[in-house]
Amino acid sequence: MEIGGVLISSDIITERFCCDLEACGGACCIEGDAGAPVAEAEVAELRGALDAVWPLLPARSQSAIDRRGVVYTDAEGDLVTNIVDGRECVFAYRPGGGEDAATGLPAGCCLCALERAWRGGLTSFAKPVSCALYPIREKRFAGGLVGLNLHRWDICRAAFERGRELGMPVYRFLREPLVRRFGQAWYDELCEVAELIGA
Repeated sequence: MEIGGVLISSDIITERFCCDLEACGGACCIEGDAGAPVAEAEVAELRGALDAVWPLLPARSQSAIDRRGVVYTDAEGDLVTNIVDGRECVFAYRPGGGEDAATGLPAGCCLCALERAWRGGLTSFAKPVSCALYPIREKRFAGGLVGLNLHRWDICRAAFERGRELGMPVYRFLREPLVRRFGQAWYDELCEVAELIGA
């Protein structure tokens, strides 16, 4: 279906999803073979947030950024966040000790240092929109057309199960990043379509 010039896979409306960090430990920040997709306009934001996130980053991430910067072009020609050891995003952050209680996260859970700094009021950039939208993946087509698909990754199995238990549709769980990316009017139209099809 198409909403406001954006092609949307129907399972974004019909499928249920709710992150379960106790089950996955924030694995989406540390698993995979490439970094998170980054829009060209976000590169300056990533660089601008470095001072705020630097104290949160482990030495190996700091070293990777010093050597290769915050982004690189992957094998498919996409701009992505830099990674460490061929898999972990350089912005992955693991709170320790008393910080676990401060963040409300399970001990040893990984999260985005950019988001941590943003939530602490230290930066105006939350994190790349591709990260915020996950498990929705954005694809660009010729002529500027944008498509949104639901990505199913084994590490998120518990999140789909939890979403079904809670009755939380993907598009509702991701309201904030969808509004950030496409605007409130677009999101309102998406909600209207969802109501019409009874999802």
